[in-house]
Order: sequence, then C-alpha cells, then structure tokens
Amino acid sequence: MTVVSGLSVQVMDETRMHNRPRVLIVGAGFGGLWAARTLAHSPVEVMLLDRNNYHTFLPLLYQIAAAELEPEDIAYPIRSIVRKWPHTSFCLTEVRRVEFAARTVQTDGPTIPYDFLILSMGSLTHFFGVKGAPEFAYPLKTMEQGIRLRNHVLSCFERAMHVRDAAQLQRILTFAIVGGGPTGVEFAGALAELVRRPLMKDFRGLDFRNVRVVLLEAMNSLLVGMPERLGGYAQRRLQKMGVDVRFKARVSEITPDCVFLKDGTIIPTETVVWTAGVRGDPAVSSWQLPTGGNGRVLVLPTLQLSDHREIYVIGDLASVEQDTTPLPMVAPVAMQQGVTAARNILREIAGRSPLAFHYRDRGTMVTIGRNAAVASLGGLVITGFAAWVIWLSVHLFKLIGFRNRLLVLINWAWDYFFYERAVRLILPLASSESAQFSGKAINDTPQPYLRRVGNARD
Repeated sequence: MTVVSGLSVQVMDETRMHNRPRVLIVGAGFGGLWAARTLAHSPVEVMLLDRNNYHTFLPLLYQIAAAELEPEDIAYPIRSIVRKWPHTSFCLTEVRRVEFAARTVQTDGPTIPYDFLILSMGSLTHFFGVKGAPEFAYPLKTMEQGIRLRNHVLSCFERAMHVRDAAQLQRILTFAIVGGGPTGVEFAGALAELVRRPLMKDFRGLDFRNVRVVLLEAMNSLLVGMPERLGGYAQRRLQKMGVDVRFKARVSEITPDCVFLKDGTIIPTETVVWTAGVRGDPAVSSWQLPTGGNGRVLVLPTLQLSDHREIYVIGDLASVEQDTTPLPMVAPVAMQQGVTAARNILREIAGRSPLAFHYRDRGTMVTIGRNAAVASLGGLVITGFAAWVIWLSVHLFKLIGFRNRLLVLINWAWDYFFYERAVRLILPLASSESAQFSGKAINDTPQPYLRRVGNARD
C-alpha cells in the first residue's frame, strides 16, 4: 500500500488555495500525461495521481522481457516531467473510490477534491475466462511483469542445464505465446533472436534443437486489423526465424506444465506468455460507472460521463466508437483523447460547449526482429528494412527524456553490431516472485521490485 507523504498533502493544500479550478488526473500513462501537458499553461491547477512514481513506455515493454533493454531505459520519473509545467503537481498514491456527489477522490492517503476529473487508468490483461490462465500464464502489461518474464525465461535455460529427462527438457524449453497481435508478434521475434544468438553462445552444453517458440493465434492470420499483406509477411518472417506459428489455435486451459487447445492438441510447456487481449480496470464497476463490453466505461462522444459532465474518461478505460467501430486500445488513441479532454475542460471553463473526439489514425508499425518490420502509414504499406528503420526512429523519438533515448540507442546498437544482449540478468524481486520458478505467473497487481527505476532525483 502506498502512503502519501506529508509534503504531498501540503502541496495539495497550497494548490487548493489558488483561485483556479482543479483538474485531477488519475493515471500517468500516455493519456494522463498528454492531458496534463495540454493543461499546463492554462488557468487551472493540475494534479496527477499514480500508484507508480514513473511513466513506462509500454510499446517497448516486451524488450524488457526479451533481455534487450533495462527497466530504466523505458521508465521516466513523473516528477521530473511535471516539474517543467507550471501549476502542476504529482501525488504517489492508490485511488480507491470516486465520490461523485462530493466531487472527491478517496485514496490511500487524503481525500482529494476536484472540479474536473480525468480517469486514465489504463487496462488489465483479459484472459477471456480461459481456465488456469490467470494463475499460470505470464501477462505482459507492467514493468514488474516484464522483469518476471525475463527472469523466468533465463531461469528455464539455467534449469535445463541440469535436466537429463528428455520430456522434462522439452517442456522447460518450450515457450508458448498466446495472441498474434502486435505484442505477440514482436515478443515472438525478440525471443527467437535471444534464443538463437546470445543464449546459444551462453549455454553451449544445451542441444538447442529442443528449444521451441510457439505462437498461438485464434484467428487465421497474424496482425488482424492491419492489411492482410502485412500479416502474411510477419508469418513468413517469424517462421524463417524458427517460430512455430499456429492459426485457429484456441486455448481452452493452461496448467503449470501444459497448454490445452480446443482442438485437442496438448503442448507441454512451463512458459505461457499471454498477449491475447486487455480489458478495462474492473475496479471502476464498484464506482457505479457505466461499463460496456470489455469492462470499458461508456462515455459521450465528448469523452464525458453522461450523468457527470465534469468527469472525462480516456485511453484504454474509455469505450469509444468511430464509424461504428470501437477504437483500439493503443497509445496514440490515449494521447489524442488526453489532448481532447484537456481542451474540452478549458472550453467548459470559458463557457463554451465541449467538442466530440475524432481519432486521426497515423498508422501502425510492428517490428519482427532484426532488420524487419511492417508498417501501415496512411494507406502506404511498407515491409522489411525500410519499415524497421521507420519503427526505430519513431520509437526513439517518442521516448521521454534524452537519457532514455541514448540508453535505448546504445543497447540497440550493441545488439545489432555484436549480436549480443547486454542485459541477460535474473534480478531479485519481492517475495511474491518465488512462484515464478514453478511457472506460476503473477496477475496485474503491481509488486515492488528491488531495482531502482529511473533517476530518483528531480
């Protein structure tokens, strides 16, 4: 449980003394940060609330799990971000409840009043009711989960060095990835490269013919939602890298040592990585917010709640349709919604009506290992090396902080030129991590890890 310091409470009291409307933003992900930045130089007081004191660049989280990057490379202290913005503060706390009538938010610490509220709490892994998935699959949504998965993958190879039973060895060295969307494709490619290059050099006593990376997709193609040509390219590229790509592979059950498919296939494995779906935070249902399918909150086209127009919901938590199609739960949507929500609040303060949100899709990019990616950019379809260079450039540009960009660039260059992963570390975590050696994953509840993230000084 996070405890709010006396200094944070003092900051709240001081900001409340100003004759400015207070905008409270719950969640410092992409949507929350973009909303705060848009409001920073306006006649309002902005307070960001988050359970972590750092922002995670989620598009590169899979590279933490694949030993390409360190946690510090894709995390940035929130206070270092907001200190540049006037009339903006940050509070490290866990939000428990919203009191609509009183216009307050209850936290682990103080109860915080607001004039406008932006809910940007992101999403959790959706297991679609698959038996055993919450207990035994490894989700990939938080920094802690990325580190646990890296620990587990590397530990599998360490354990395999001492195993002589052929069936057990096959089970330990089989890695199943559920979901053929962008995250599943990117992690499958990164894991295949980790296995075939650095780990093959590290574990010379292992027969790597026993190592299998299996990508399970319930549909009949990869990257559903992108042009069909790109899904086909991704399939061929992954298969060339040694990934076993299986279509119409619907998971029915996961146990500590097997994956059961609905067609009767059984895959012995101790590692199931779940990238098949996400859903809105189920905690909001207890707040009496209107929710639809996938646990997302139903909002007006202006991103407001119908019964509480002072509350905006953005990002993965918001259920928004455009041209009768639900918008994807991706960072660009959250960022644009954050800007729209902030501008609508300023319009309301100025006595004008808020405007409806309209998403401008600037394209989608997915990398597939070394020198290969796919990109769909405004009708332009690109594959191969050119798409890979675009992907690298865009992700470096979007990272927050020069230090983070430099560290990521160095690690990528080291990997590219020397075929080496410099961060193949099994890090000590909290006591709850003891379950990871049995193949049991931890759910989306954040757990502390002992490695410091980012630069603590701000």
